Amino acid sequence: MNKTEPKIEKKNKIELKKEREKKTVADMISLYCRKNHKTEKGHLCTECRQLLEYAITRSDKCPFMENKTFCSNCKVHCYEPKMREKIRVVMRFSGPRMLMYHPVMAVRHVVLSKREKRRIDKLNN
Repeated sequence: MNKTEPKIEKKNKIELKKEREKKTVADMISLYCRKNHKTEKGHLCTECRQLLEYAITRSDKCPFMENKTFCSNCKVHCYEPKMREKIRVVMRFSGPRMLMYHPVMAVRHVVLSKREKRRIDKLNN
């Protein structure tokens, strides 16, 4: 094993994590838009498309991706207040419904969130 392999593996893990987070937020925004704005599956209204683009940009620029699971677990909130409130509304609506529409994703999210919460609590104690 050469010295670059661990760096490449670490980078791939972070990229996979980013892609998974972007997919999750895209699915949640899509579900919200479909149910609240009556858009067709696979389409977003202008407001939801802008929110998704914003969320993806924030995720792409996140310097803490290596150490966190989800934005809600981060101490630094990089969303501007208006967008943060919009994403909260989407999450509150879509979160409970994800179990019906994307059960594997929903269970993974719950498991990772609980694991992260325990890790944070352990560090703070």
